[in-house]
Amino acid sequence: MIIRNARKEELSFIRNQRVKAYEEHSSTIPEEHWSALKKAISSDADQQEGVDLIVAEINGVILGSVALFPAKTDAYEGYVDELDYPEIRVLAVSPEARGKGVASALIDECIKRTKAKGYDYIGLHTGEFMKSAIALYSKYGFERMPDYDFEPANDGIIVKAFRKKL
Repeated sequence: MIIRNARKEELSFIRNQRVKAYEEHSSTIPEEHWSALKKAISSDADQQEGVDLIVAEINGVILGSVALFPAKTDAYEGYVDELDYPEIRVLAVSPEARGKGVASALIDECIKRTKAKGYDYIGLHTGEFMKSAIALYSKYGFERMPDYDFEPANDGIIVKAFRKKL
């Protein structure tokens, strides 16, 4: 598995792959929430200054991606204060590549890059309905940071904050 920075010409593919990866939740959350989530994961927020858009590929095929936002950026369009550490966002693995270590490889890369920049913490936010993602982050030692939770669609669905000491 090769872990590398995404190329500009891959952006459309990556965003479509994200939607397919998150689509499994579309039937378990309100339609308005799914619309907002789909818009967020399809946006060009991953093209902001300092964001690392990272892909995992095998045999030239991108199996997943993640965006690592730098510290002190508005990764969540005003919902969360700027944090003093980088944030993992929009981690997505194609459904057919799940269980092959792709998400773990991408998380490992984010942790490695964050350590290399001298940070003591790395954070992330994830919807409370994303049970398998929360289980994976917990396995990695991410701890809940409820002070940074938010409710983007006023529908009772909480986006939960996590942070890991490096």
